[in-house]
Amino acid sequence: MPKEPSVQKSIPEIITHNLIITILKPEEFQLLATYERENRTHLARWEPLRDTAYFTDVEVAKRVRSNFEDFILGSSAAFVGLDSSRSKIICVCNFSNIVHGAFQACHLGYSINAGDQGKGLMFEMLNACIEYMFLDRGLHRIMANYIPANIRSEKLLTKLGFEKEGLAKSYLKIAGLWQDHVLTSKINPSHIGL
Repeated sequence: MPKEPSVQKSIPEIITHNLIITILKPEEFQLLATYERENRTHLARWEPLRDTAYFTDVEVAKRVRSNFEDFILGSSAAFVGLDSSRSKIICVCNFSNIVHGAFQACHLGYSINAGDQGKGLMFEMLNACIEYMFLDRGLHRIMANYIPANIRSEKLLTKLGFEKEGLAKSYLKIAGLWQDHVLTSKINPSHIGL
């Protein structure tokens, strides 16, 4: 039976082989600030244009506080994958626009530190977080979209069991241009056939 939305009283800590996955507390904003600044150029071609203010401590602190509050409210889950010392973010994933009721779905976005690509860490994180969202949050569908040229995302989502559902023309303004996106989704395996 799907879980109804409820106030989450505890912050998850998911331990995988290489990562400690959790939601940043507001006072931990500096971890995200460092990750975003160090990966600004690396991620620019896959994200909306960001002005300089976006990367300031003040703005990062606001985003981390908002992410934390939204997690408590159940409207999103912005996970970070930390190294074993908890001093560095390796990768992030965001389950946003969580809708309950008859839909029970959300959108997924993710990124990884430039130097940690190709090690299977993004798969490791997403696999664990998707399981959490299906089992603990009771979601039915997770949707993830990617620019057709992003072959890494295509391979990653396919490996995770996402299925292509179509192509959205001029879907999102990424890197200053309206870009087509391949639409994919993954259905909660325990809901198939119900």
